[in-house]
Amino acid sequence: MAAKKPLPDRVQLKGLDSLFGIDQEQTGQVLDVPIRELFPFQNHPFKVLDDEKMAQTVESVRENGILVPIMVRNRPEGGYEVISGHRRKHAAEIVGLETVPVIIRDLTDDEAVIAMVDANLQREEILPSEKAFAYKMKLQAVSRVKGRPKKEGQVVPNFQGMKSTEVVAEGTGESYKQIQRYIRLTELRPDLLEMVDNKKIKFNPAVELSYITPNEQYLLLEVMKEDDVVPSLSQAQQIKKLSQEKRCTKEALHALLAVASIKERNVVIKHEIIMQYFPAEASDAEIESLIVRLLDDYRKKHGGV
Repeated sequence: MAAKKPLPDRVQLKGLDSLFGIDQEQTGQVLDVPIRELFPFQNHPFKVLDDEKMAQTVESVRENGILVPIMVRNRPEGGYEVISGHRRKHAAEIVGLETVPVIIRDLTDDEAVIAMVDANLQREEILPSEKAFAYKMKLQAVSRVKGRPKKEGQVVPNFQGMKSTEVVAEGTGESYKQIQRYIRLTELRPDLLEMVDNKKIKFNPAVELSYITPNEQYLLLEVMKEDDVVPSLSQAQQIKKLSQEKRCTKEALHALLAVASIKERNVVIKHEIIMQYFPAEASDAEIESLIVRLLDDYRKKHGGV
């Protein structure tokens, strides 16, 4: 790693250790650096959007400057990598600031990932896709450092006796199983994941759909557009099963999602009519599965009608 550049004049700032979890003996000082020397974190999972929230941030920076310093670390090739503060940096660029206050951390790659995720998860509104990739990045970093001897000044806590997903879940208010479910979303195609962010596909069905192959996801998108339908949780589970059975064809998806179209059109089949054809002990899933197969057969026999 290249030698670190000389630091600009330092200005003492108290209380940042409680805000960022920073060891003040390691660093408790804020520095003004040229904004052109700040570079985004590699594969940063949090989106910087020019939305209403950004407009508010821009107005705040214009009136008050940057009140909370941007957390960075030195780059071997020069300049600084932003760990926390991408939105503040973007707002400063819009306002036209030439320098911004930063606090420099001496972090390894894995420590930087963990610090970046933890700092950004403090935001009020986080998209499912942001959580998904952030949790995945942190899980990979935690898995790499888990079990290493704890060195003096190490940012990462002692993980002894904890699952990596439990470590990721700490402080998030979510269980380690929910963390696993979020990470599953990273297996979705970007266009499907965007529908989750836009609340067009609900979270639980999206998790089930993450188990089907990319090609099957593409076929599903086509069927959803053609039939103007969105899978329910039950249908997403059926689609996952079709994939496991190597039967997830476009025809099968059309037949399965036709049930959604019928529901949206308020076509209701009375319970007593359905139960004429099924034994009393048949489960709802078994009934739905058979109906879907019959619809699939009907479509094939009638040329896709």
